[in-house]
Amino acid sequence: MFQKLASHNNDLHRLIDKGYAVTFDSNCLVIRDISYLDDKLEKQIGSIVVKLKFIDNVRFEQDDHQVYFAGSIPHNLDGKPIPNLGGRAHTIGLSEACSDVVVQRSFSNKPKAAGKYDDHFHKIETYVGFITSPAIHLYGEDASPYTYRKVKEMTDDTIFKFHDTLTSRAEITDLSNKFKDDVIAIIGLGGTGAYVLDYLVKTPVHEIRGYDHDQYYVHNAYRSPGRLDESELGMSKADIYQTRYDNFRTGLSLETKFIDSSSADDLDGVTFVFVCVDNGIARAEILDLLLEKNIPFIDVGMGLKRKDNALSGMMRTTYFPADHGQEVRNNGWVNEQEDMDNIYKTNIQIGELNALNASLAVIRFKQLRGFYYEEEPYFNTLLNIGSLSTMRESCLNED
Repeated sequence: MFQKLASHNNDLHRLIDKGYAVTFDSNCLVIRDISYLDDKLEKQIGSIVVKLKFIDNVRFEQDDHQVYFAGSIPHNLDGKPIPNLGGRAHTIGLSEACSDVVVQRSFSNKPKAAGKYDDHFHKIETYVGFITSPAIHLYGEDASPYTYRKVKEMTDDTIFKFHDTLTSRAEITDLSNKFKDDVIAIIGLGGTGAYVLDYLVKTPVHEIRGYDHDQYYVHNAYRSPGRLDESELGMSKADIYQTRYDNFRTGLSLETKFIDSSSADDLDGVTFVFVCVDNGIARAEILDLLLEKNIPFIDVGMGLKRKDNALSGMMRTTYFPADHGQEVRNNGWVNEQEDMDNIYKTNIQIGELNALNASLAVIRFKQLRGFYYEEEPYFNTLLNIGSLSTMRESCLNED
């Protein structure tokens, strides 16, 4: 991967040719072997880290004029901190492969004339000049940053086929890593399930399995994300969404299949399930299966009716933890019978409600993983469409 980046970015190629010990990690350039002086004028070795802003999968440009430094404060020959570096205490989470590079601070020196650096080569050379020159003055070639050291290329194990640079720019890579071992199953790829799939495809979970036995018709196009290609009508939902998202990530397996009590093998290894079906009887059988396999899951539902010549109703998100799933079921929050009076059963076109229901479900999952903050545990969420108010329920019925 690193060599591929170097072949498409001349500034990176120039850094390598100059002799810098450069590697790529967590959508950042990491430049090791940067000598500097500490407050006792002793030589220390640090590293510079630079965030990258990807244009496409192989070309990048500068994120801004700042760099990040793994090391203590660099000092000048007079024993004082080097001026014009600015910056502040700062950390950036790199992967385990770069555990030797512990970022402690940022530096901020914007070129006065142009307001920005020409490219990464110009940027690194400028900062290295500030940081390393005093050390070279005292220690000569022993302090040169041009070591020509070949840093072992790190394995690119991301599940995304395009670089997720915004996660690293926002410095929440440690939070996104909380999903890396998850194997998610989505049962039902209809209105709400299709949006759950769309959100999870862009979440760095290890694997996504999806199941739906129906075909894709015109009404599905009105209640699911993405484009409509007329040639897709009549095809299976699973095949359409597999093709639609295959170019985005790996670890995606969608099947045209009905999940029931005989589907235990399909859920082996699954760490979390989203149940997105609108048939109460089918839902009851799925709940039996998931509780028997002790898999935590979220079930979604929606009830609509006409009120004062408008649509009203509720949407529900219910979390079944592995250790208290039956107690949640005993509360009766989830409808396990057919409700023929529910207008939602008529394939009504309310894509925004499907998307909102899916959002509540995925947000709840991400709270459970510690990505989003959770004030207190809860199991059932109801959103009143008329007032847009929510009610959370946390009490369990153990009968």
